Amino acid sequence: MGGGLRIGIDLGGTKTEAVALAGDGRELARRRVATRRGSYDGTVRTIRDLVEGLEAELGATGSVGIGIPGTISPRTGLVKNANSTWLIGKPFDRDLEQALGRPVRLANDADCFALSEASDGAGAGFATVFGVILGTGVGGGLVIHGRLVGGPNAITGEWGHNPLPWPEGDEHPGPRCYCGRNGCVETFLSGPGLARDHGGGLSAEAIATAADPAAQAALARYERRLARALASVINIVDPHVIVLGGGLSRMDRLYAAIPRLWGEWVFSDHVDTLLRPPRHGDSSGVRGAARLW
Repeated sequence: MGGGLRIGIDLGGTKTEAVALAGDGRELARRRVATRRGSYDGTVRTIRDLVEGLEAELGATGSVGIGIPGTISPRTGLVKNANSTWLIGKPFDRDLEQALGRPVRLANDADCFALSEASDGAGAGFATVFGVILGTGVGGGLVIHGRLVGGPNAITGEWGHNPLPWPEGDEHPGPRCYCGRNGCVETFLSGPGLARDHGGGLSAEAIATAADPAAQAALARYERRLARALASVINIVDPHVIVLGGGLSRMDRLYAAIPRLWGEWVFSDHVDTLLRPPRHGDSSGVRGAARLW
């Protein structure tokens, strides 16, 4: 299609981004709009309009890959595990194919992020890369020797819906999660989770830059929780590098604090796993979606 033109869509909880890449990976065009929260038909139309807008701008058609905050169930063919809950139970890929008039490929947004960073980002050259999303939700993706790992349940890397390990103080049973359980990693480490823990009416972004004692205490709790949660991942996967993505990955303090803390819970005498920010920043998920073809 279109001489190698590849279009990627990153459907986030607050924004939907589209990028068009040339066959060699060069970025040709980009667009970003607000996500139509709560509207399934609106979400389909938004993606259709983004794709058609990019193609009109470039005068070519391309393949379309889409990262979503969930996954397609291998059993039913319908969306499951989406914190954008209006997608759950919908034949999203088929409806998009009908709207666009061509095949599309869908993958979990964290998988797209991990694939991008393992291909030509902060994880390039490493044998095992665990990509993390810390945003409206918490997700993960695993790339081994350059290949995205998927399992029979399509849930590889879903560490956000394990319980927060080694709970401290009042962390048990933990906040209620949209998945129906309490104390999921996501309820503590997502942006809304940080805002809830702070309790002062500030957004996660505002807390990250605030200097008052309440914000600093919330950030210290966040760091300790993130260190425990990633230590559990290291104990299972033992990745060479963990790359953080999502809005909370922009907190520079994490990259010094977490490796200093996580050794307390990693089952090893030394931790050689690296923790890195994304090379492509907010663009990584959408670049990975384009690479699904």
